[in-house]
Amino acid sequence: MSVAPEELREFEEQRPRLFALGYRLLGSASEAEDAVQDTFLRWSTADRAGIRTPAAWLTKVLTNLCLTRLTSARARRERYVGPWLPEPVDTADSALGPLDTAEQRETVSMAFLVLLERLTPPERAVFVLREAFGYSHGEIAAILELTESHCRQLYRRARLHVTDGRPRFTPSREDRFRITQRFLNAARGGDAAALRDLLATDVVSWADGGGKATAARKPVRGLDRVVQYLGWMSRDVPGLRILTTELNGQPGLVAFAGGTVLLVVALDIVDGRIAALRIVLNPDKLGFLTTQLAG
Repeated sequence: MSVAPEELREFEEQRPRLFALGYRLLGSASEAEDAVQDTFLRWSTADRAGIRTPAAWLTKVLTNLCLTRLTSARARRERYVGPWLPEPVDTADSALGPLDTAEQRETVSMAFLVLLERLTPPERAVFVLREAFGYSHGEIAAILELTESHCRQLYRRARLHVTDGRPRFTPSREDRFRITQRFLNAARGGDAAALRDLLATDVVSWADGGGKATAARKPVRGLDRVVQYLGWMSRDVPGLRILTTELNGQPGLVAFAGGTVLLVVALDIVDGRIAALRIVLNPDKLGFLTTQLAG
């Protein structure tokens, strides 16, 4: 397969945006990469005479590929062992596009991506294209080959489904990372009193092991139970390193051993306290992050 340099350049210019869109639609970095590659294969064999606007053509192809993947993903996630969480992505280097505002960070947060699981694939596509990328309803209708009125209806339904649970991330970036460092120090030091000062009374911890790593298969709820549950973080593990970084637009912790990511802990911080922890241990979901951080 041979692609002209100009056509390759056009695609590579769009690749970051396509990946960012695919990730928001799928909640999986590895699946988003596959969808982007499939889009490239179609681009490489497409009749350029019929493509007036490459960016619009690529967006349409990528979105519809993701819709197909979402349909099968919903069935897999219904059979998933324990809580399902999105695949974590380090966003310190803008891997998912600009995240300068609270609204932009929200569209990639683990909390929000979990909320999007409530939506049907068409609702999710309309909502993401509208909320995260600012497409008009007319543009979305062209991408999905639906009427504009149908897209508006899908968007209204999607907003109703996610409005109640939308996350609130109120502190500044500096405060969020200061709280994250305090949490790490308290958890590693086994300081239960310090943890109590940092956690909300109704804090919830979710853990995604996917049946491939030891993890709580039900959410752990409430201050006392979460403090007790976090006792595992104070264990001495030879060769363990823990990095504070930005995961999905929010502060988080990454635990390494021997150059491999073992787990991540993403924190939701609301009104100066940690309201939720999302822990990913499933090794199938840590490969992309391992590659990111190795680079």
